[in-house]
Amino acid sequence: MNNDFQLDLSQLPQELRVMLSLLTCDGHLSPLEQARMVNIDWDLFMKLAMHHRVYPDLYRKMKMMKVPWVPSHVLDALRKHYQKNAFQMLHLSAEMELLSKEMAGGGIPSIVLKGPVLAADLYGDVSLRTSRDLDILVPFQDLDRVDGLLRRMHYEKIECPLMVLGDWKWRHHHITYFHAGKQATVEIHWRLGPGPAKEPSFQELWERKRLSSITSSPVYYLGKEDLFAFLAIHGSRHGWSRLRWLVDMDQMVKQKLDAAELIQAFHRYGNLHIAAQALLLTSQLLRTSLPPELYALTDGKRPRQLAKDALFYLRQMVNLHTDPVPVDVSIYHKRHLFSLMSTSNKVWFILSFMYPYPEDVETLALPKFAQFLYFPLRPFLWAWRRTRKQTVTT
Repeated sequence: MNNDFQLDLSQLPQELRVMLSLLTCDGHLSPLEQARMVNIDWDLFMKLAMHHRVYPDLYRKMKMMKVPWVPSHVLDALRKHYQKNAFQMLHLSAEMELLSKEMAGGGIPSIVLKGPVLAADLYGDVSLRTSRDLDILVPFQDLDRVDGLLRRMHYEKIECPLMVLGDWKWRHHHITYFHAGKQATVEIHWRLGPGPAKEPSFQELWERKRLSSITSSPVYYLGKEDLFAFLAIHGSRHGWSRLRWLVDMDQMVKQKLDAAELIQAFHRYGNLHIAAQALLLTSQLLRTSLPPELYALTDGKRPRQLAKDALFYLRQMVNLHTDPVPVDVSIYHKRHLFSLMSTSNKVWFILSFMYPYPEDVETLALPKFAQFLYFPLRPFLWAWRRTRKQTVTT
């Protein structure tokens, strides 16, 4: 095993490197780390803290350390965001418990994927992790019943894949609902991630679920190894563009994971290189101490290249969640997503282009009885759209 590999972090903003030092310190900074803090751009530091969603932990550590050269307005701003997030997480906790209780009452099994249960499990305190919404996994066959339940609770569907063709069942993985009165957003998942990638069935995940200890009514969340796999795949799919996801991985490694079961699961679904990428990034950026079985995964050309590729997102504060995404970032991200796929997933992904898209329906509306024609017509409809796009741009 080659232990000499090091990621080149010199191109990361100094403010981000200071942030990494603060997130990984045990209450003391080295003289070099202290020197870096003296002349940094604190406005940029705050922007990075907000972008990477790590401001709750930063505030806790910076307050504890009482570093004299940190401007008071920076600590005040961090405190206000920390307090606001604490209230948000308490609000989400109540809504999470209510939704889980309503679904259970309707005979619908549900698994909360992130949100307050993840914060409590990894950090022991819901206020130390941010969450914008709730992500709840349900069996695919229960989607219509969940939709009816949410509508009765005054949730409205705000983001939904076009359902003219059946591709939405495997190309997409969630539908988003919003409650205007409560200002609450809920993503209802029927898959952990977009297809055509293979993943565990709901029943498998349900058999390994855990019961959260932060609510009086039962709220279930993923088992340890399933949660590690979900977080690793989710983070990699987003280029690890937010440090919060890597901090989550750091916290996960500190739990007693069944390394053999974890490796076997990643092998089964062709994602071992994704686990290795996550472990390599967290060990080098956050100084995570890896057990020998997991450390061995990071020794290889592919994980190291994938880890290097992820630095692209950290160097320039990439935000993949707000449109429009810059063209160069979009092109890079599509290539990165393809590089993450296993060989079999790449084959299925390429073959999936032959399956009609909603854009084909928008290009040529056909009655339901004739929609089978979208399959032979797809190459021509794609060529037509491309020709028109080139004509408009020229």
